Amino acid sequence: MIGRCLSRKALLGLLHFQNKLMLLMKFKTILFLTLVIPFAVSAAVPDFASFKDVKQKKAAFFNYLYPLILAENKKILAERAVVEKAEASAQLTRICEKYSKNCETIDAVKITDLLKRVDYIPPSLAMAQGANESAWGTSRFAKAGNNFFGQWCYKKGCGIVPANRDSGTKHEVRKFGNPQQSVGGYIFNLNTGRVYGLIRKLRAKARVKSTNPSGYDLAKGLIKYSQRREAYVKEIRSMISYNKLVQKYDVKFWKELTQ
Repeated sequence: MIGRCLSRKALLGLLHFQNKLMLLMKFKTILFLTLVIPFAVSAAVPDFASFKDVKQKKAAFFNYLYPLILAENKKILAERAVVEKAEASAQLTRICEKYSKNCETIDAVKITDLLKRVDYIPPSLAMAQGANESAWGTSRFAKAGNNFFGQWCYKKGCGIVPANRDSGTKHEVRKFGNPQQSVGGYIFNLNTGRVYGLIRKLRAKARVKSTNPSGYDLAKGLIKYSQRREAYVKEIRSMISYNKLVQKYDVKFWKELTQ
């Protein structure tokens, strides 16, 4: 009956309005799920040192870390959705100030820069680095400071003083309240650190091609993550390949990221 009473033009207008409303509801749902509901993972950290079987130890490490990585990336996805809208708001300003500087005016150039920064890190890269930096979750810094990625801090008392710290240096290995905070800090470091610009450039190029960047590809941008430089990049890539992290985790990550 309603269809008979409305003109074709009116029906098309109604359908257009309904589509816009559905998109808005989907956007708000993503924001609610990723910003309002906390992603704290309550699972206790396994005692990785107790594993005698290497395969079981690796599986336990990767399976523990994966949901933390997924959760932090979902938060970033929500932030990115705000940036993509490019509408002036207090929320956009907060995100800009978090990832960048000079946010008094957020123009098209600033939005482009933010989109390079506010983006996800595939699990294959995070898992390989986490395993490498924390000795598969058994290092002193991982166990005492929930630091799985070797992040440093420079304020006295901010972390754990390395036993082999060079004389005259003041860095400490940062302490986190829980492993998920360590994952979040690691991703933020790659997304904002000046020396990791290559990672962001490679990721942005993949975006232009509408492809999902693998951790193996992005590892090229880790040249300054370690003093070992090229040898470090080679080792991380080797860990990704040997453990088939792209096939086992990146593939399902792209599917689960927007669920």
